[in-house]
Amino acid sequence: MLVLQRHPGFTDPSLLHPFGGAAKRLADIAIAIPALIVTAPLMLAVACAVKLQDGGPALFLQPRIGFDGGTFTLLKFRTMVQDGPARLAQLLRDDPAAAREWAEKQKLANDPRITPLGRFLRRSSLDELPQLLNVLLGHMSIVGPRPMLVDQPGSYGPAYEAYCTARPGITGLWQVSGRNKISFRMRSELDATYLRRWSVVNDLSLIARTVRVVLRHEGAC
Repeated sequence: MLVLQRHPGFTDPSLLHPFGGAAKRLADIAIAIPALIVTAPLMLAVACAVKLQDGGPALFLQPRIGFDGGTFTLLKFRTMVQDGPARLAQLLRDDPAAAREWAEKQKLANDPRITPLGRFLRRSSLDELPQLLNVLLGHMSIVGPRPMLVDQPGSYGPAYEAYCTARPGITGLWQVSGRNKISFRMRSELDATYLRRWSVVNDLSLIARTVRVVLRHEGAC
């Protein structure tokens, strides 16, 4: 179990700096700004394609838990049909096998909500490009724990406190260790391992490994 020394004012973000401090924040900015400039034309093309497929919004906005247990709005290109939440609720009611898979992984291998374009965006990880803006805004880091949904802390176990000391990442140890094919509990354990072993060198290594995983579509669904 990861043991952390916490500041007495842990619940007050002004009294505790996110994991990695200034060095990690400077690295995030140094990577995010050039990445946004280079990928801007691609993001514009993806936004247009998502909008044209069904007339719905190009971006998917979702509250997630970030540093110190606060919430922020995570940005992604929309990969699902517009009535996705209703379809998921009905599927989990009608399909016990899907309900068990969702309970274990918080993911579905054959998710009926995902559009054909959305499946391509997920396999290529292009849907996550808008999160570079989250990094610039200070909500996220390039590398960190997987961004947690607001209803997931109870499933995170003893690693939740460690999670709250860091900014969640666009990529991380979970991304190069199976992505969507690993259980939710395993993801929480990988997040704790990442924080325990963190260094700038390890972050750079994880970024390089992420490029390889994404290009090979390893663990994507």
